[in-house]
Amino acid sequence: MSEFRIHHDVNELLSLLHVRGGDGAEGYIDLLQKHRTPYVTTTVSAHSAKVKLAEFSKTPEDFLRKYEELKSKNVRNLDPLVYLLSKLCEDKETLQCLQQNAKERSESSASTTTTTTSYTLPQTSTKMSMQELDELRKKLGNVTASSNAPLPAEVTRKMLRDKHNKKNPTQPNPVFPNWVYDRPALLGDFITSPTPPGDPALAVGTMPPAAQEQALVEDLLCVLVGVDGRDITAQPVLGRQNRSFIVDSTLDMSVKELVNRILPVASYYSTITRFIEEKSSFEYGQVNHALTAAMRTLMKEYLILVTQLEHLQRQGLLSLQKLWFYIQPTMRTMEILASIASSVDKGECMGGSTLSLLHDRTFNYTGDSQAQELCLYLTKAASVPYFEILEKWIYRGIIKDPYSEFMVEEHELQKEKIQEDYNDKYWDQRYTIVQHRIPSFLQKMADKILSTGKYLNVVRECGRDVTCPDAKEVLYTLKERAYVEQIEKSYNYASKVLLAFLMEEKELVSRLRSIKHYFLMDKGDFFVHFMDLTEEELKKPVDDIVPPRLEALLELALRMSTANTDPFKDDLKIDLMPHDVITQLLRVLAIETKQEKAIINADPTDAALSGLEAFSFDYIVKWPLSLIINRKALTRYQMLFRHMFYCKHVERLLCNVWISNKDFKQYSLRSPKWFAAAFALRQRMLNFVQNIQYYMMFEVMEPTWHIMENNLKTASNIDDVLCHHTSFLDNCLKDCMLTNPELLRIFSKLMAVCVKFTNCMQRFTQSMRLERLSLEQGTMDGPPSQSEHADEAEKKRLTTKFLAEYVDALQSDSGFEATISKFDSNFSMLLLDLLDKLSIYSTNDCEHSMISIIYRLDFNGFYTERLEKMAIERSQKAAA
Repeated sequence: MSEFRIHHDVNELLSLLHVRGGDGAEGYIDLLQKHRTPYVTTTVSAHSAKVKLAEFSKTPEDFLRKYEELKSKNVRNLDPLVYLLSKLCEDKETLQCLQQNAKERSESSASTTTTTTSYTLPQTSTKMSMQELDELRKKLGNVTASSNAPLPAEVTRKMLRDKHNKKNPTQPNPVFPNWVYDRPALLGDFITSPTPPGDPALAVGTMPPAAQEQALVEDLLCVLVGVDGRDITAQPVLGRQNRSFIVDSTLDMSVKELVNRILPVASYYSTITRFIEEKSSFEYGQVNHALTAAMRTLMKEYLILVTQLEHLQRQGLLSLQKLWFYIQPTMRTMEILASIASSVDKGECMGGSTLSLLHDRTFNYTGDSQAQELCLYLTKAASVPYFEILEKWIYRGIIKDPYSEFMVEEHELQKEKIQEDYNDKYWDQRYTIVQHRIPSFLQKMADKILSTGKYLNVVRECGRDVTCPDAKEVLYTLKERAYVEQIEKSYNYASKVLLAFLMEEKELVSRLRSIKHYFLMDKGDFFVHFMDLTEEELKKPVDDIVPPRLEALLELALRMSTANTDPFKDDLKIDLMPHDVITQLLRVLAIETKQEKAIINADPTDAALSGLEAFSFDYIVKWPLSLIINRKALTRYQMLFRHMFYCKHVERLLCNVWISNKDFKQYSLRSPKWFAAAFALRQRMLNFVQNIQYYMMFEVMEPTWHIMENNLKTASNIDDVLCHHTSFLDNCLKDCMLTNPELLRIFSKLMAVCVKFTNCMQRFTQSMRLERLSLEQGTMDGPPSQSEHADEAEKKRLTTKFLAEYVDALQSDSGFEATISKFDSNFSMLLLDLLDKLSIYSTNDCEHSMISIIYRLDFNGFYTERLEKMAIERSQKAAA
C-alpha cells in the first residue's frame, strides 16, 4: 500500500470516528509505516477468525450469511478484514473505546437530526386494523424485494454499453440484434408457461411402478436438456435464483426420491445455460467470452452424455437407477460450473476480477484433483484474451483493451501540455492502475507491468518501434514464477531501452548541466554581463518593461560569455512572474494549510513590482525530456534562481555603496562616528549576503548536484532518474531555507533592511555629488600653467572643506546618525533571530547542513553570547 493510500485511509477513519486532537493523522501514519508487515491470510486463519466473530456476534446466522454473500461476490480483502475484526474482539480496551465512540456519534447525530429535521407523526387516536396492518406489511415486503432484486439483463447491458461508449466514443461496442433476446427458444433453457403441459386426465400415479419409471426416465432426459417434461415442470426464475421443479405429487415415493436426487443436475444446467447466453453478449468483455466458450465446450460433452443416455432409453436398456448411476460423475462438474457462474454473476465480475475468482477457486480445490483440474482448464481458457492484452503492453507498450478489462487504463492527455502543466499529469495519470481489474495472481507484479508498458510507450511516442527480444507467450499456471520471469525480463529490457534513449540520444545529463548553468548561476561571467546590460531595464516597473528588449539583451550576454559554448543556450527564455519570489514561496508552502485562504485573499502588495522582483528564466524542454524536466521541476528551479538572483542583486547594491563610500575618505569630517557606523553596517550586510550565497552555491547545490550526477550514472530505470532529480531539487529547496515559512520571512525582512539601507546611502551620496558639481563649475582651456596648478589645488581644498561642512550639516539636520543606528539595530535583531531559529531547527529537526550557516555568519563568536542567552531564556519559559 502506498504512503498516499495510508494517509487517505487514516484521515477517512479519523473523520468517521470523529476523532479530534491528539497526535493527528501524521502520528498514526508514522506508527503504521514503522510496524506494518505483509499479511498473507490462509484458509485456516480466515476460518478461525470467522468462527470467532460468529461466536462474538449477537446474530451469528446473519453474520455468516453476510460473510458467504460477500465471499460469493469475490470481495477483495474480505479475509484480512475478518482477521482484523477478530483481533479487535480480543482487545477489550479497544472494544470499550469503540462502543463509547459509537454511542457519542449516535447521540450527536440524533441531536443534529432533531434540530434540523421535523417529522409529522400520524394521529394515534385511531387504532390500525389487522387488515390494514397486513396490507402495510405486504407493501413493505414488495419494496424491500424490489430494492434487493438484481437489475434486468437488458438494463445491465445498456449500462455497460453506455459506460464503454462514454470512455471510447470513437469505438462503440457492437450490439446483437434484438431478435436474439426476443426469442426465448434460442436460449436452450426452459420455456415456462402458465399452464403445465401434459394430459391431466391420466395421472402418472395411477400407472404401475415400471410404467412410472419409464415415464420419469423420459421426462428426466428432457429436463436435463432444458425442456419441460410431462410430469416434471420447471418453475419460473427471478434474477439469479436457482431453478426449481414441480414433480407430480401422485408419484411413488421411491421413484420421487430418486428423481429429486437427479433434478439438481437440471438446475445446474439451467444456471450454466443462462450464464453462457447472458455473458456471451459483447458488453461483458473478452474474459467472460472466453470463459463462456470454455463452458460451452464442457456443455457439449454434457449434451453428448444425455444423447447417449437417450439412445440407451430407446433401446429399453435405461432404468432410473442406471440413469442415476451414469449421471453421478457429471453432477460434480455441473455443480462446480454452476457455482462459478453464480459467483461471477453475483460479483458482476469482468476482466481481472473474473480471473481472480477463478484463480482463488483453483487454489481452494487443492485437495480435489478433478475439481482443481476443471477450474484450471477454465482459468487457462479465460486468461488467454487478458494475457494477449498483457503481452502487447509489456512487449510493445500498446494497450488494445476494447472492453475496459485490463489492469492498466489509458487516459487521453496531450504530451505537448507538459510544459504548461504544473501537476505533471502525463507521467502520473496518462496510464493508471485500476485495482479491481488486477488478477490476484498478478497483484505483486502490477507496478512493474505498469512501468514496463509506460517505458516502451514513451519510446514509441518518439517514433521508434520497439519490441522486446525475449517476447514469449504468457500462459496461466499455478506456478507464478513462470510468468513472473517473463514480466521481469520485459521490464528490464524496457527500462534499459528508455534510459539509453534519454541518456544517450536525448542527452539528458547535458540538458541538466545546461539548466544548472543558468538557473543555479553556474556561469559567473554570464551573469555579470547580463546584470550589467539589464540593470537599467530591470529597475523599471514590470508593466513598463519590453520583453523583446530583455530577450535581445539576454542573447547578447549569452554570446559575450562562456555560455556561448553551451549547445542548448537557445532554449533559455525570459519570464516575468506575477509575484515576487517570497510571495510565490509562501503561497506554495501555504497549500493545504490554515493560512492558505488568508494568503490567497490578502490584498495584492505587488502592484508596484519591479522588473528585478518579477524576473526569472524559463527553459524550453521538448518530449520526452519533459517527463523529467517537467513544469513542476522547472518551477523549483525558478524558485532557486529567483532567490539567488535577488541575493546577487542585493550584493551588487551593497558593492555600489562601498564604491561610492570611497569618496568620503578625502573629507575630514568633524563627527565621523555615524559615518564609521554606516561603513561597519554595510560591511556586516555584505558579509551576510556573500556568506549566504557561498553557502547556497558551494555547500548545498554543488555537493547535492554531484550526488545526483553519480546517482544518475547508476540509475536502472526512468523512475529512479525522476526520483533522484526530484530529491536533488527538494534537498536544495530545503537546505536553502525555502521550505520553512518562518526562516523565509526572517530572511526576506533581512533582505528588505539591506535594500532600504542601500537606498538611504545612495540618496545621501547623490546629494553630495550634486553639491560637488555645483561647487566645481570652473573650466580650463588648454594645458594648465604653474599658477593655474596652484589655483586648482586651492580650489580643490576649499571644495573639500565646504563638502565636509555640508555633510556635517546634512547629517545633523536630518538625524542621519539615528537612522543608521535604527538600521543597525533592526539588522542585528533580525540576524540574531535567524541564527537562533537556525540553531533550533538544526538541533530539533536534525538539519545539520544549516549549522554551517551559523558558523559562517558567526565566524568570530560575535553573536555566541547573545544566542546562548536567548536559548537559556527559551528553556526557562518552557520549564515555567
